[in-house]
Amino acid sequence: MLVLKVLLLLLYCVGNIGCSTVPDNTTDMLSLLGFKEAITNDPLGVLSSWNKSIHFCSWKGVWCSPKHPGRVTALNLAGQGLSGTIAASVGNLTSVRSVDLSSNNFSGQIPHLANLQKMQVLNLSFNTLDGIIPDTLTNCSNMRKLDLYTNLLEGAIPPPIGRLRNLVYIDLSRNNLTGIIPASLKNISLLETIYLQRNQLEGSIPDELGQFSNISLMALGANRLSGNIPASLFNLSSLQVLELRANLLGGTLPTNMGDHLTNLRELYMGHNMLEGHIPASLSNASMLEYIVLQSNNFTGRIPTSLGKLSRLSKLDLQLNMLEANDTEGWKFLDALTNCTALEVLALTANQLQGVIPNSIGFLPSTLQYLILGGNTLSGIIPPSIGNLSGLILLALDENSLAGTIDQLIGNLKNLQYLHLEENNFAGTIPPTIGNLTELYLMKNDFIGSIPSTVGNLTRLSWLYLGKNKLQGLIPTSLGNLKQLTRLDLSDNNLQYNMP
Repeated sequence: MLVLKVLLLLLYCVGNIGCSTVPDNTTDMLSLLGFKEAITNDPLGVLSSWNKSIHFCSWKGVWCSPKHPGRVTALNLAGQGLSGTIAASVGNLTSVRSVDLSSNNFSGQIPHLANLQKMQVLNLSFNTLDGIIPDTLTNCSNMRKLDLYTNLLEGAIPPPIGRLRNLVYIDLSRNNLTGIIPASLKNISLLETIYLQRNQLEGSIPDELGQFSNISLMALGANRLSGNIPASLFNLSSLQVLELRANLLGGTLPTNMGDHLTNLRELYMGHNMLEGHIPASLSNASMLEYIVLQSNNFTGRIPTSLGKLSRLSKLDLQLNMLEANDTEGWKFLDALTNCTALEVLALTANQLQGVIPNSIGFLPSTLQYLILGGNTLSGIIPPSIGNLSGLILLALDENSLAGTIDQLIGNLKNLQYLHLEENNFAGTIPPTIGNLTELYLMKNDFIGSIPSTVGNLTRLSWLYLGKNKLQGLIPTSLGNLKQLTRLDLSDNNLQYNMP
């Protein structure tokens, strides 16, 4: 009978940390066993050591305090393939400082962890947890890192989230969170990193987010945020990455936008409804490496001041209404020759008009992707473009360009992707065309036969030659293209020689 009473007492204390007759180390052991009980699949056998033949401080994934023997200070079972729910008994590990259960298959809801006053790290990312983020989690006042990335969480971000005043890192991205971004976040003055992207958050971006003095990364993209971008965000001098893409943000950018962003390296505002001119002051953010503003409603000229950005690697302004229809409008190309780290220049689907200036060939040799499709460019491709020996992708599709392409292809030895479709190119397809992976020449005026040397392009996966004036036999060498998955030779005068 005495043994039965002791067992009942121990079971009672799994859910009652206030049971003073049970030593702390016993409470932690029982809490861990309660956690194990909720596991339905342990494919790697990580919990096989969790039995009474071994002291629980030696169980795999468990760390105990040397100062306070028998008290669990860390539980780390990341990436073990565990399935089941997270037992409520975890909330009784009152000395724990770090809980990392990331990259498993936990489901169900996040248990109440309000008693874990010493916890500094909670990482439950890459699971399938659902339900809401408990308000009680905001009682963990010593929390420095909260990572719930990639789950199925829903509901609002807890309004009292600002109680976590010691938080440095928070990642709630890739969930199904709704509602607004709480203004109480402003109280977390130590915050350095905030990820909220890929949820269903709506409303405006709180002006209070511009009060962070230590913030280095702010990612709010792929939500339903609307309204103007608060001017206060552009005063965050510590900010290195600002990611606001794929929202419903509108309005214009302030003319002094770049004046205080002295540490900004990456700027992502694509797929919004921003309008007006791109501020020339953006060049004052002298550390910028990535500028991605595609799919907005920007108008006017591309600022020549961007040429001051010596670190600029990617400039993506596709799908806007930016203009270049005279010498002044094309001066941005001259300016970009100073951007000696430039690798990507993407200007598809704007209002670039007329002949491509010869200065395009004096862009940095680092350039790998040149994307100018979907404009109203005319004339021939300047021979100087052959100077861009580092090009991997050249896209000039959907323009009104003419002339031949013999010299163009011959000089671009590293070219893998060539998009010249829907132009007025003529002449023959040159016999030497590098080692392309994709070749798009359809809807032009090419004549002659398909060179048999096309069969030597061992990496070629897409070959589009339809809607030209090609004639003669289809070369049997095309049968050598083992990587070919897409082939279009339609609407020509080609013949096939049956064996």
